Amino acid sequence: MLNKISLELNNIISNFNVEDKIIFKNKTININKDNFETLHQETTNSIKTITYIDGGQAEIFSTGNFCLSLIRVAGVKFQGKKKLNFVKHEFYLLTYTKFEDNDLIYVSKIFPNTNSDLKNSDVFNLINEQELTLSSQDSTIRDGLERASISKITNMARRFTELRLAKQLAEQNFSDYILLDGTLDVSFKGEDKILLTLPRTVCSLAKSSSLFTVQGNNPNLLLSKLGPQNTEWSYFLECSNSKGIMTNTYFVKLHSKAKHIFRFEGNKEILLNLLENSQDALFLGYPYGLIFSDRIARVSNNEKNSLKARFMLNKENKEIMNYLTNTNAHDILDNIS
Repeated sequence: MLNKISLELNNIISNFNVEDKIIFKNKTININKDNFETLHQETTNSIKTITYIDGGQAEIFSTGNFCLSLIRVAGVKFQGKKKLNFVKHEFYLLTYTKFEDNDLIYVSKIFPNTNSDLKNSDVFNLINEQELTLSSQDSTIRDGLERASISKITNMARRFTELRLAKQLAEQNFSDYILLDGTLDVSFKGEDKILLTLPRTVCSLAKSSSLFTVQGNNPNLLLSKLGPQNTEWSYFLECSNSKGIMTNTYFVKLHSKAKHIFRFEGNKEILLNLLENSQDALFLGYPYGLIFSDRIARVSNNEKNSLKARFMLNKENKEIMNYLTNTNAHDILDNIS
């Protein structure tokens, strides 16, 4: 049976041809080989500075009606391979439920962490509690027909903080360009208002793509087969306008020997300056700056468990711990397994 499954999968993924079309924002786009453009690395003296931004998060406690998370966002400034500077911002987010006007509302409170490189007053320039108060039935966070999990607010807060940090650093001329991990697509209520304010120097690079072709292929793999071999290149897909947000979308290969193609959005002038930073053997063709910012922003399991233990050992939290014990039956099964 496994051989039959393998045969079927090989038939599905082996159909690569230039007649295929990419499905993008509810329309089909023809593949045009003229849209491929070879990239050539800038000389060392002319390489611009780029700040790479990524975020991390961890749920310290979560039940159906409240969630305590740690959110951390980092920006690391590079010029080529040389690291110049970095900023780190982190805060605790407490989200809880409130029944109001016959609807279950998620309400959030922000608690700045002293480990942040920003002053407490600056935290609320990046994220505010009001925009994190919304209905659990909001279409941008709902799970199918079911109300949204309370943890979705944590994802929303992290995303908004990443975008606002990018905007803030760009307006401060912290570096020549800003590169976000992910896309510039709108996913949450109110996100479009932030995206509309981003300067032209803010761009994004996505490791994975949810796009498809008409024939069911992954566009990244299809363009890898059809594009120039043994060289770096970009492929222009489209200039789109969604809710007033103008975005140029490309697929890019940032190292001649890279096995991965990425979706890039923004000002293509940054691409030539990314090449020198995309030569690390850990992930050939992926900017090391994003690897480094992920490392700084990531909240490890050890850190999460340490925070949880500190909370549990505080005798003033006895009632809270009793409450958690009576609501988290899944934890018992997880510990058994």
